[in-house]
Amino acid sequence: MKKRRGSMARIRCLHLADLHLGWAPRDWGGREAERQQERDSLLRKAVDLALDPAAQIQLVLIVGDLFESHRPPADLVAGVLAELERLVRAGLQVVTVPGNHDEITYHDSVYRKYGREWPGLLVTNPHPERIGVLTLGGTPCYLYSLAYTGGLTGGTEPLRDFPRGTEDGLHVAIFHGSLDWMAGERSLPLSTQGLAEAGYDYVALGHLHQHQVKTVGNTLFVYPGMVEGKNLSDPGTGFFTVVELGAGAPRVDKIPAPVRPYRQVTLDVTGMDDGRLGEEIKKMADPEAVVDFRLTGVLSFLPDWALLTEQLKRQYFYCEVRDETAFLDPAILEKWAEEPTLRGAFLQRMLRRMAAAATPEEQRRNYLAMAKGIAALQGGKARGER
Repeated sequence: MKKRRGSMARIRCLHLADLHLGWAPRDWGGREAERQQERDSLLRKAVDLALDPAAQIQLVLIVGDLFESHRPPADLVAGVLAELERLVRAGLQVVTVPGNHDEITYHDSVYRKYGREWPGLLVTNPHPERIGVLTLGGTPCYLYSLAYTGGLTGGTEPLRDFPRGTEDGLHVAIFHGSLDWMAGERSLPLSTQGLAEAGYDYVALGHLHQHQVKTVGNTLFVYPGMVEGKNLSDPGTGFFTVVELGAGAPRVDKIPAPVRPYRQVTLDVTGMDDGRLGEEIKKMADPEAVVDFRLTGVLSFLPDWALLTEQLKRQYFYCEVRDETAFLDPAILEKWAEEPTLRGAFLQRMLRRMAAAATPEEQRRNYLAMAKGIAALQGGKARGER
C-alpha cells in the first residue's frame, strides 16, 4: 500500500557537506599540526551525534567535499571508512556524494580507489538519476543525485532537467553544486526552478560554506554550510544541520558542534592610555578561540605595535590583528586649536571640556566626541603624525 504524505513517519536526517578533511593550515604560529588533527576529528564528532539515541537520526547525507582533495592521505581515509562503518553497523543509512575538491573524475580519486569498500551508498553516476530507494520508519525514501565528472556531467549552464518518480513517499535530491550561479570550472550549476518543478520534497545541497535555507513551492532547499572553519575568512557555522521530513512541515534544527570557536573582536581604543589599553586587551583573553582582532578608534600615543601584537597572539589559540586606528598628536591638536577656523573653534571648546571632565570616563567620552568631530571636519579619518 502506498504511503500518503499525511501518514508518513517523521524521518530525521543529519545533513553534512564541506567537511574538507585533510585541510592543512599554514602559518598558525607552530600549531598547524594540532589544528589539522583537530579538524580531521570532525567526522567522528558527527558520527557520535548520529549514534546518540536522543538525536534519533536515521539517515546521514554527506553532500560533497568530505575531503580537501581527491587524493587524501591513506591514514585519513582509513579513519573515515571506520567512522562510516560505525553508522552502517548501527543500522543507519549513509549516502556519500563526491564534491569538487574530492572530485571523482580523476583515475586516482579516493572514490575510485576505495569505491568497492565504501560503507553505505556511494554516488558515482555522472548524470542526474535515481540512485536508490531506502525504507525509513516504514516510509519509502527515493534518492536522486550525481557525482560531478569532468567531461561527462557538463556544467556550462545550469542543470534544469531532473528525474523524479511518481510513487508516494519522500523524494530527496542530493547535489553538490551552486544554485543559479556559474561558479566557474569544476562547479556544478543547478537551476532552482528546475529542481522545484521536479517536485522533490527535499534538496540536500553542498558547496557553499554558509548555512542557507529556502523553500520554493513545496520544495525545501538547504545548504548546511561548513561546520568547522578554516581561515578567519571562512569561519564555519559551528553547528550540525539536522532536517526532519515526513508528515507535516519539514523542520531544520541547528545542533551546536564541539568545534573551536571563531570570533571577531573589536576594541575601540579612543581615549585610552598605554596602561588602559593593556588592561582592556587582557580582559578579552580566550585561549580556546580563533580570533580576528580589530583595533579601531583614535590614539593619542603610539604603542609598541610589535609587543601589542605578540600579547594578543599569546592570549588566543590563534589571532590575526588588524590596526584600523588613527593617531592624533596632542601637540598638533593644540596647534590646530590656535587657528582662526571652524576647526580651531571646535577644538578650543572640546579641549576645555576635556580639562573640566570630572571622571576619566567623562574625559574619554569628550575625547571620542572630539576625535569624531575632527574626522568629520576633515572629511573622514582623523589625521596626524604617525
